[in-house]
Amino acid sequence: MRNRPSRPKSRERRSPSKPGCFPIGVVITIGGPPGSGTTTMARRLSKHFGLKHVYAGKIFREMAEERGMTLEEFSKLAEENHEIDLEVDRRQREAAEEGGVVLEGRLAAFVAAGELEHVKGPDLADLKIWLKAPLDVRAERIARRENIPVEEAKRRISERERSELKRYREIYGVDPTDLSIYDIVVDTSRWDEDETFEILKAAVEPVVERDRS
Repeated sequence: MRNRPSRPKSRERRSPSKPGCFPIGVVITIGGPPGSGTTTMARRLSKHFGLKHVYAGKIFREMAEERGMTLEEFSKLAEENHEIDLEVDRRQREAAEEGGVVLEGRLAAFVAAGELEHVKGPDLADLKIWLKAPLDVRAERIARRENIPVEEAKRRISERERSELKRYREIYGVDPTDLSIYDIVVDTSRWDEDETFEILKAAVEPVVERDRS
């Protein structure tokens, strides 16, 4: 695991005795391409450890719905309107500053690390996780989930990834395929859901225990 400076002492921990508050200040990030299992794992980890779950995909989808657009249409709009991605990042950075959170998104690690120009700051992430899986596996998962043909799922994944790669390079100068920022990279095609969760839980547990001590 990479060494990093400790998070600022000035950030107050939330008291578990107050409604809506969380007992620890740990920040975990989970990223990965569509269909790799990021949302499933982020939800399970946040529930198991009593953390909030804040994810870029939901923020992005909500913004698309507000405009009455499909995800593909909104992705194309975001290629021209960079403020859309910047707003998603700002909301995730705010969540990281509060602590007690699992941040999910392709750029969540970069946001929490304060490495993007518009969210510059100290590295707030205690653990950065990247999930991956072959395209065929990811397409099959999405096809089952959305009840669409596998080939259509592949087309949607490819279109989304093309759009995201273009936006991230133009807006941030970041290549999301460079995994050097991550502490752990897991191929979720090698294990089932429960086995993958156990692997990630084992990685997160010592981080949480250190934060509690």
